[in-house]
Amino acid sequence: MKNNFLQRAITGILFVAIIVGCILYDPLAFGTLFVIVSALTIREFGHLVNQSGEVSINRTITMLGGAYLFLAIMGFCIDAAGSKIFIPYLILIIYLMVSELYLKKKNPVLNWAYSMLSQMYIALPFAMLNVLAFQNDPEASSVSYNPILPLSILLLWLNDTGAYCFGSLFGKHRLFERISPKKSWEGSIGGGIVAIASSFVFACYFPIMTWAEWAGLALVVVIFGTWGDLTESLLKRQLQIKDSGSILPGHGGMLDRFDSSLMAIPAGVIYLYALTLV
Repeated sequence: MKNNFLQRAITGILFVAIIVGCILYDPLAFGTLFVIVSALTIREFGHLVNQSGEVSINRTITMLGGAYLFLAIMGFCIDAAGSKIFIPYLILIIYLMVSELYLKKKNPVLNWAYSMLSQMYIALPFAMLNVLAFQNDPEASSVSYNPILPLSILLLWLNDTGAYCFGSLFGKHRLFERISPKKSWEGSIGGGIVAIASSFVFACYFPIMTWAEWAGLALVVVIFGTWGDLTESLLKRQLQIKDSGSILPGHGGMLDRFDSSLMAIPAGVIYLYALTLV
């Protein structure tokens, strides 16, 4: 137990350091990191669903699709390309549909469904980070890179850490036992308190929003991050697996680490649009 906690802590610290460093360094590092993260997470997703023996999706094509979608939306957000940049992605989607007519695989409809799910569930949320990172200034006719809004997704990790600690110490009442027997109300509430408290630190150092708006973002992240976590738990339960992978010692796979983000990122974009900040 002690060794597992130490391994988990070291991996978590290194992981967060890499994420924070790349986001803060410059747009190129940010884009490179999340193109890789998106592709690896989709590859892991494809491996999981293919393990069932009932599904056989093309992991290479779905990975390329996720990576390209991130780059396409990034190019569009920084005004480096117009809407035509999405045409290759549409061609790829059409290929995934049409190819099943000829491949004679066991369950072509399930292959379609899981291939499209890889794009909607994983590729699109990661690509939406570009909407947070790049702001268009119509008056100056320029686009600026603001790492703070995508970095605010760290509230998720603070929420996860708080939930883990509070749940381990005080967890008695199950949050969603049918899907995730270990998660507790005490852990979720504790994680929420940690995330909202952390939002006040963001408010002090980055006054791009008021204290109340930062707290609102933290609340959105906590609620939708919890649903994202439960969504991945439901997927793993359906596929009868414990961890999505082993690439991150003590944390499982990429999907295990980013499960909360996949629902919280689009929810955060909607929230910030509602505040007319993005």
